[in-house]
Amino acid sequence: MNPLAVELNAKIAAENPLVLELLSDLGKRMYFPSKGILSQSAEAKAMGKRFNASIGTALEVGKAMHLGCVMQQLGEFNVDEALLYAPSPGIAELRQGWRQKNLHDNPDLQGAACSLPVVTNGLSGALSVAADLFINPGDTVLLANMNWDNYHLNFGDRCQAKLEFYNYFAGNGLDLEAFRAALQKYQAGEKLLVILNFPNNPSGYTATEEEGCALAQALLQSAERGVNMVVLIDDAYFGLFYDSEIMQQSLFSKLAGKHPRLMAIKADAATKEVYVWGLRVGFITFSIGGVAENSPLYAALEAKAAGIIRSTISNCSMLSQKIIACALRDPEFYAQRAAKAELMQKRALKVREVLRNNPTWLKHFEAYPFNSGYFMCLKLKKIDAEALRVHLLKQYQAGTISITPTDLRIAFSCLEENEIPALFETIYQACEDLGS
Repeated sequence: MNPLAVELNAKIAAENPLVLELLSDLGKRMYFPSKGILSQSAEAKAMGKRFNASIGTALEVGKAMHLGCVMQQLGEFNVDEALLYAPSPGIAELRQGWRQKNLHDNPDLQGAACSLPVVTNGLSGALSVAADLFINPGDTVLLANMNWDNYHLNFGDRCQAKLEFYNYFAGNGLDLEAFRAALQKYQAGEKLLVILNFPNNPSGYTATEEEGCALAQALLQSAERGVNMVVLIDDAYFGLFYDSEIMQQSLFSKLAGKHPRLMAIKADAATKEVYVWGLRVGFITFSIGGVAENSPLYAALEAKAAGIIRSTISNCSMLSQKIIACALRDPEFYAQRAAKAELMQKRALKVREVLRNNPTWLKHFEAYPFNSGYFMCLKLKKIDAEALRVHLLKQYQAGTISITPTDLRIAFSCLEENEIPALFETIYQACEDLGS
């Protein structure tokens, strides 16, 4: 094992030895190469005032060498902001800016000890870093039976975890008993990674405040009875909340710093929160009970996460990071974000209105509970979802997503409000076609 990894592991073990046990074999081996080329380049940048022949970039008159046909597309950005490499953990102004945004959005995090966010290549990049740091082949990952398929690809197929599922809905809300029962299967000393995603993809459901408290209590009780917990909170669609009774803060705020046997991980991204899907800017933040904000443990985890990034994609786009950092500083940021969330809410409420005003459609489908995010799901009563999807596409030029044989996902996020009634009328007609 590299001496730098040994050093990081020792720092982690000195603060909380359980965290070292939670790490995967790769996680234990991982380090950020703070010595070698990177450290020598940093020294050269600081001290090589006469000549600096250490950097793997091309310079011209002291600035990044560039093509005019590239820079003419980038407006007011200077060439160094747009084109140079970013640090593997992300640029400092963005990491600090996203932390402040998270504290603004989640006031209950004030005073909770957390790492500084590490910049990842979108939300998927954050999930990948978490999986690499904490999952060995054969480890168990618990998730809802309504889930994003990338969890399977990342945790199941790529990292070879054992995926276990619990029933998500009961009536008009979460099946809390199924969640508690799933946790009860794991005994003291066992390791378990749990994924919770609000607003949920594909259902568009966020736990109510009461349900969120119950989920957090069940997780903390499992940690208290000795289960070694890694709880990954996927906040991809955070802030798109359409009902007042649902959680207005991330579930991470109910878990961060709460128990020394529960490693809470917040995976979030500018992707949906700032409406910049292709810029690929995400974040991963760590928190565990019993350690201080400035603990060497967090610095070590940040270094290991940066090592994962360095060893795979090297760093995330400097230009993308600069764009988001500038947006976060803009005094209109929160007002503009709220206006877009209000527009999305109108679309969600229009879906509810259309379904409510057409009870005859219930013979073919009904809606799962939805109150947030981009999506809602229809539960089909007679027609196979894949057959319906194909028929909608071929006969009516209407695109939807089949999730399971009974579940059809509708992304109202990409529909204008006036398109929604016609789409659902078309879905009903397609069911009539196939059911006759």
